Amino acid sequence: MRIKPCDNGIRISAIIQPRSSKNEAKGVYNDALKIRLTSPPVDGEANKACMRFFAKWLGISPSKVSIIQGLSSKNKIIEVTDLTEKQFHEILKTKNLLK
Repeated sequence: MRIKPCDNGIRISAIIQPRSSKNEAKGVYNDALKIRLTSPPVDGEANKACMRFFAKWLGISPSKVSIIQGLSSKNKIIEVTDLTEKQFHEILKTKNLLK
């Protein structure tokens, strides 16, 4: 999975699947974290839901999560401030998404 350190945290590649039956992180797919969301990709609703879900999933404040690339695409780069690559790997292990 592509995780890159940046000035104030990390950047993660993600694939978003809108209009799913539930909100969940499904695992790693094509070097990106696959996130399923119930909201439709209309008027930025899926992007807002993605940032809220991802923050809750990581156990951090939503203000620390932003989409920096791919606002109109299912392929996104998500930046998380105040989180290290090591901490993110630990979260993935805890949630059984890292093999």
